[in-house]
Amino acid sequence: MIRHYRQFILTGLTLVCLMCPLSGKSQAHEATQLILNYEKLTQMKKILQNMYEGYVILNNGYNSVKDITEGNFKLHEAFLNGLLSVSPEVRKYYRVAEIIRVQQWIINEYQSTYKEVKKDIVFTPAELAYLGDVYAGLFKTSLQNLDELAMILTAGELRMSDFERLEAIDRLHLEMSGVLVSVREFNSEISAVYNRRVRMKKEQETIGTLVGINP
Repeated sequence: MIRHYRQFILTGLTLVCLMCPLSGKSQAHEATQLILNYEKLTQMKKILQNMYEGYVILNNGYNSVKDITEGNFKLHEAFLNGLLSVSPEVRKYYRVAEIIRVQQWIINEYQSTYKEVKKDIVFTPAELAYLGDVYAGLFKTSLQNLDELAMILTAGELRMSDFERLEAIDRLHLEMSGVLVSVREFNSEISAVYNRRVRMKKEQETIGTLVGINP
């Protein structure tokens, strides 16, 4: 647009100079006036040329900044979207399988102990309800860890680098191992109480039998 505008002005100035009517002045005056008009035309052409060059520089600079900005945004967007993907190395991390295996141990061990202590009537209903609440709390914690693990391993859920995902998996592995330790310690205590009460119950039955036989 600037180029067309410049050409229009140059053409107009040329026509003005050529169409100026000759007056009755001397040839010297006319020559001087033509020289002045030519100089003005040359100055105007130079000014327009400078304006056009300035426009080109400004436009190129704007386009460069625009391209850089858009390029940085696209790189940033690509980086963030890349954080939504999960690499095969993270999925195959050995502690992922260990966390799942620990979860299975938690379920098997607490169910086995709870089933065992309910077999004989050595705990009151209130005590059994308390045991159920403790096991439910530990089991809920383990399920929350599994849910978080699933999110870490699912593409599109979390924006995390591979290093951050591995760190999170290590943390979940530690927490899950802690839950398993708690289950085993609680099972050990419950089993000790259960065995003691069963033994006492048998002793009482034996004493009762002896008393019944020997008046």
